[in-house]
Amino acid sequence: MSVNSFTSRSITKEAAARLIALAIAASERVGFEPVVAVVDASGNLKAFERSDRSSYLAVNIAIDKAYTAASFGLSTAEWVDLLEDRGASNLRHVPRVMAAAGGFPITEDGAIIGGIGISGGSWRQDQEAGEEALRNFAK
Repeated sequence: MSVNSFTSRSITKEAAARLIALAIAASERVGFEPVVAVVDASGNLKAFERSDRSSYLAVNIAIDKAYTAASFGLSTAEWVDLLEDRGASNLRHVPRVMAAAGGFPITEDGAIIGGIGISGGSWRQDQEAGEEALRNFAK
């Protein structure tokens, strides 16, 4: 075993595609046409889907939600409260940090393997769809 490196884990393309499908189904049930992005553990885009009638602006928002969640291991809804803290408020100026509900870290056996970002609905709809998708993903 090396003392100068470690093994990291990351979401597979098959798992990312399955999670995208679950998020789209959840978004349809909630009542909106989403943009869904899944990033790997390093924050690079792994899978992506944009519904036909979703907003163009939602594309980058979904990707940045996934990136933020994977990078810090916190949901983007948690970032909303975190950035209200005076000690962390300057983080809102860091490129790609997205403090809007709908981004979640993807974990397996306690390790972050990626992140998912959903955009296109209200913050409540994005959050609800993401929570449902991750619940079904874990089954």
